[in-house]
Amino acid sequence: MNIKIRKLKDGEQAFLEDFLYEAIFIPEGVEAPPRNIIELPELQVYITDFGKRPDDICFLAEVDGKVAGAVWVRVMEDYGHLEDGVPSFAISLYKEYRGQGIGTELMNRMLQELEGRGYEKASLAVQKANYAVRMYQKVGFEIVGENEEEYLMMWRA
Repeated sequence: MNIKIRKLKDGEQAFLEDFLYEAIFIPEGVEAPPRNIIELPELQVYITDFGKRPDDICFLAEVDGKVAGAVWVRVMEDYGHLEDGVPSFAISLYKEYRGQGIGTELMNRMLQELEGRGYEKASLAVQKANYAVRMYQKVGFEIVGENEEEYLMMWRA
C-alpha cells in the first residue's frame, strides 16, 4: 500500500463534503442519517468557504493514487471549540481505508503543520463510543471535558 499525504488543492473542496459526511460517527446497529444532514448549519461551519481563511488547513491521504481520507482544521465555533483562536480538527476516511494507520499519519502531519505555524493548541470533539478516541490519545490529545455523549479533547504542542 502506497500512502501519500498532500495538501488539498484548489478545486478539491468537494472532497470535504464527502469527508464531512464520513466523519459522522454511526454506532453499530444504527441507521446512517441521510446525506443532506451535512447541510445543517452546525455542520456547514466545517466546510463553508473552506480555504478562504488563513487558518484553514487540509491534508488528503492518497492510497495507490486514490483519495482515501482527509484531515482539516479551522478556527471555528464547533462541537470541539474550547478556546478562541484554537483550531478545531475534523478527520475521516472512507470506510475501506479505516483501521490501517492512515488516520494516524494524517493526524501527525497536521500536528506538525500546526506546530510549524506556531499553534500551541488544537481541539476536537469525539463521541465516547468512537474507536478513534484511542488514536487521538496516541497522537497527543488529552480529554479535558465531556458531556453525556462526547469527549472534548485538547492537544498542546
